[in-house]
Amino acid sequence: MNLKSGSVDQFEQFSQFTNLKEFNAHMEMWLAVHKDQFTKGELVGLTRLARFAAKIPGVSNAKIGTVLKAIHEEYNGNGISRSTFKRMIVKAAELGIFTVHETERKNGSQSSNLYVFNRYPKSEPPKKEKMDHPNKTINLSKTNKNQKNTKRNETGLDHTFTSDRVPKPFVDVVKYFFPEAKSIEEFWRMTNIAAYRNQREQDQAQVLDTAIHSFKQLIRKMKSSSVAKPIAYFYGILNKKLEELYFEDLLEMGFTAESENVCLNFFYKK
Repeated sequence: MNLKSGSVDQFEQFSQFTNLKEFNAHMEMWLAVHKDQFTKGELVGLTRLARFAAKIPGVSNAKIGTVLKAIHEEYNGNGISRSTFKRMIVKAAELGIFTVHETERKNGSQSSNLYVFNRYPKSEPPKKEKMDHPNKTINLSKTNKNQKNTKRNETGLDHTFTSDRVPKPFVDVVKYFFPEAKSIEEFWRMTNIAAYRNQREQDQAQVLDTAIHSFKQLIRKMKSSSVAKPIAYFYGILNKKLEELYFEDLLEMGFTAESENVCLNFFYKK
């Protein structure tokens, strides 16, 4: 049975998000993994539709014509076609980014669709033996008290217990895939190692942006194939990107090709 059309406020119960910030974080992860599956025009349509889902986080009943008009005005007359927008709807729905519900007017005629954006599905964190943690699980006695402790150790502390040394923007991205504080801290520890190795530790903003981008690339890889050691894979991506920035700085400082080769040899020997 179709839903009755009306103000978006009447569909508040369909929202899967506690606030707009949470909705934006989930949209960011959806796009990090699936962005390449949309054309530029389709991406414009998707992001604009998401903006229409701001009043009730993750819920929109905007008419296609309304969305297209907003895009047309924003891009100074260079909008997208209705067919492009409809292709985006089909792709996004198939990927699970949102669910489409048909609505009808009081007379039974079809009205605008209701778009309910979904939360990005959590990935199961890798098992501890695949997390590069050398410590073995300690065998505890079989008393009730120790059994409770064992269960708590297996569960771990969630992201709200993450050390203050880890920047909040980094925690906000990583927690959806690796919700335990220990895992988040380990990813950031490897970030600091890569930053130090490439002499970027003083440029904290750039390191943070690069680390978040590298983590998104890790998640993209995990969604398409198996990654035995996610932290190691993350470090490899991040280290490579910071190396590129390091040598870009050298070139900006006026190093010749010959001196750059000398620096390359020194860098890989250190």
